[in-house]
Amino acid sequence: MSEEPANNEIAQKQEKTPKQENLGRIEWLDLTVGDAERIKNFYANVVGWVPEDVDMGSYSDFNMNLPQTGQTIAGVCHARGTNANLPTQWLVYVRVANVHQSAAECEKRQGKVLDGPRRMSGCNFCVIQDPSGAVMALMSD
Repeated sequence: MSEEPANNEIAQKQEKTPKQENLGRIEWLDLTVGDAERIKNFYANVVGWVPEDVDMGSYSDFNMNLPQTGQTIAGVCHARGTNANLPTQWLVYVRVANVHQSAAECEKRQGKVLDGPRRMSGCNFCVIQDPSGAVMALMSD
C-alpha cells in the first residue's frame, strides 16, 4: 500500500474547520418569554443557575451561568423585537451547513419555517417546526 491514502486522510482532517465538525450539534439553548426577569429568577432558584444581564439597549436579557464555573449554559430572553415571534419554550439551536438550504429542505418535507432565515448575533438563524409540531432553531455562518 502506498502512503498516499494516509496523507490524503491527514489533509482532509486538516481542512476541516471546527464548525464543520460541529454540524448537527446542539450549540445553544434559549427560552424566550414575556417576562424574562421573573423567569430568570425562577430558574436561578429552582435549578441554581446564576443570571447575568445582557444589555439589549432598553432592557436586559439574561445569560444563565453554572454556579461552579460561571460558564454560560443557556439564555432567558424577553419576547421583544426580533424575538417577539419565537415560541415560549426551551429552544435548542443546532448548527447546520447553510440555514437557507435547511429551511428550504424543511418546507420541502412538510415542515414549517416559523421565523427567519435572518441574521442574529453574527449567525444566520431560523426556527423550524417539523411535521409533528416539534420546534428547533438552526444556525450557520
